[in-house]
Amino acid sequence: MAAVPKIRISSGRRDRRRAQTFPSPRLRNQIHCECGELVLPYHVCQNCGRYRGRKVMKVEEDY
Repeated sequence: MAAVPKIRISSGRRDRRRAQTFPSPRLRNQIHCECGELVLPYHVCQNCGRYRGRKVMKVEEDY
């Protein structure tokens, strides 16, 4: 026979426990570009137009 818990675990307690293990899809990792801006990994920086250290996009600067 399988083990049966004596006290039911509430869904909130269960979900808080599971949240420690799995990363949230809303919390995305961000890295610092050479210009100092936060950029998503594998994306071109919208501030300076660099991707992995190379200039790949022309960015118009607003003054």
